[in-house]
Amino acid sequence: MTKAPTTENPPIARTTVMVELDDRTYPIEIGPGMIDQAGELLAGRLSGKKILIVTNEVVNRLWGEKLRRSLIAAGYTVATAEMADGEEYKNLETLSKLYDACVEAKLNRSSAIVALGGGIAGDVAGYLAATYMRGIDFVQVPTTLLAQVDSSVGGKVAVNHRHGKNMIGAFYQPKIVIIDTNTLSTLPKREVAAGYGEVLKTAILGDKDLFAYLEKEAQAVVNQEADALRHVIAACCRVKAKVVAADERELGLRAILNLGHTFGHAIETLTEYKGYKHGEAVAVGLIGACKLAEKVTGLSPDTTERVRKLVEAAGLPTRFPDFAAEKWKEALMMDKKNTDSGVVFVVPTSIGEYCITSEVSLSLALETIEILTT
Repeated sequence: MTKAPTTENPPIARTTVMVELDDRTYPIEIGPGMIDQAGELLAGRLSGKKILIVTNEVVNRLWGEKLRRSLIAAGYTVATAEMADGEEYKNLETLSKLYDACVEAKLNRSSAIVALGGGIAGDVAGYLAATYMRGIDFVQVPTTLLAQVDSSVGGKVAVNHRHGKNMIGAFYQPKIVIIDTNTLSTLPKREVAAGYGEVLKTAILGDKDLFAYLEKEAQAVVNQEADALRHVIAACCRVKAKVVAADERELGLRAILNLGHTFGHAIETLTEYKGYKHGEAVAVGLIGACKLAEKVTGLSPDTTERVRKLVEAAGLPTRFPDFAAEKWKEALMMDKKNTDSGVVFVVPTSIGEYCITSEVSLSLALETIEILTT
């Protein structure tokens, strides 16, 4: 059940993480009360004064008016378009309706799209901004842990196709990412846990200290303790910003951020985006990637068990759903990261170290799935 917003906090010192992309460098502003400061934070960053907020009904009810007040106070003209929430609505039909909303709001090339919500709103609104009038300004205001630590940063925007997740998309950077940690107080526990899956992915990839922190403070994160949340959000954003700055268009290094996602996206495709939240599917995928790595890189089974325990501690699923091998094969082969050489997997060699390989046979991937299937 969605909770009501907490009592409004006065603005306090915030954490700023920069995504360094030359003339497209932008800040990630993290802290409580950031939505109240949104108008101030956008000053000088947008081309014009007309904004369309893209959100969903629940988030709009909880945080939409607060965001609108801040933007209007800063001199912006604001319209709002609601989209249905759920991965199954992240599609071309929803996008078409949002193009209509842009026209109705009389947006032009100096206007901006502001995404207010989780990863679904951010992905769809971002692709809308990238393609409306060949591209207008874009701002991310993520309200879920998953979006705050991952999808809102880096400019990957997309909609799904019936043959696969995020198959229609672009790389389109926001002007700023505004992370108000107060929004997490309104999330159901399942949403916070789903975001934790991406936190764990980041720790496995590139932050041994964060992994050790999670082993000690997993419950503090899941229980939404303020200090723990700020710590992990900033840590994850720093890792993501560093990777994006080095490889914006996922031609090499950035592919590491797909750890757990090859299996995870296959799960989402097979369940038609209804059975698992993205972070839940990634959590299973992380265990699968570790189990696969035992054969591919010689990863210690003890490391796989450490990862499994952290997934379990968050109340996330640890087993693959039961589908026929042919269905798994089809889903894996449709993954957008694939090359002519085959299915691409990111696999850890230890905590904080990894490799990217397309040398994994489908038979070995299917064997891994079978071992971990309920």
